[in-house]
Amino acid sequence: MTQQARERARPALPRVPAAAVFAYHLVGYRRTWRAGVFSSFLLPTLTVLGFGLGVGAYIDQGVGGVRYFDWIVGGLLASTALQVAIAESTWPVFSNFRWIKTYFAQSAAPLRVPDVLGGHLAFVLFRVLTSSVAFLLVVVLFGAVRSPWALTLPLVVVLLGLAVAAPTFAYAAVVDSDSWLAMLFRFAVIPMTLFAGVFFPVESLPVALRWLAYVTPLWHAVDLCRAATLGIAAQWSVAGHLLYLGAWALGGWLLARRAFRRRLVL
Repeated sequence: MTQQARERARPALPRVPAAAVFAYHLVGYRRTWRAGVFSSFLLPTLTVLGFGLGVGAYIDQGVGGVRYFDWIVGGLLASTALQVAIAESTWPVFSNFRWIKTYFAQSAAPLRVPDVLGGHLAFVLFRVLTSSVAFLLVVVLFGAVRSPWALTLPLVVVLLGLAVAAPTFAYAAVVDSDSWLAMLFRFAVIPMTLFAGVFFPVESLPVALRWLAYVTPLWHAVDLCRAATLGIAAQWSVAGHLLYLGAWALGGWLLARRAFRRRLVL
């Protein structure tokens, strides 16, 4: 076989190798998306109805003069994005290293560590975006969105998703047992969801817990989402929120790339 024939027979590589990894996860998701409908869409919707309409019916004055149902929507949107990002970044990443070893197969192909990492992260952000947009459409039908600034919410939830998914990728890549993933939910995700301003104002917490809430990326996204849905000013500067979430995303990417390289590059 001549050199030209060998070149023609060789499969063409995608111009963006990470896109091939993203396509791989997307093909798998086409067969399993029904299983995630409840956790990523129906459950948050039922939570909105339960807390917003159920509990909200007993809160006569609302929160800051705003109906509780409208007030809670921004927090639940950010919380939904967080939980989808964490769920897609824990056991799937751990299993790709420990159980089914997909990452090792991908790295054996002409793919670099940033391609493997970036393609999977892109799929996680796709899941965050689609779940959040579906949730947002539902609350729009209930009249809980008061401002056209809500159109910026997809960008906010994607940034939040990257801010929590990237460091979680790094964490899932280095732990040696899936018990550590359950501990992450128990000691980080659940407390963050309860005390980062999703269900009640952070200002009602003691000062020490209040500052712990401010440290979490979720509070910054909650403040942005609530300001966008209600059409009010954020408690902190918008640029400050975005920079803080961006710092989490960048730091998480660097940690994840280092952890992936240690596992995949022999």
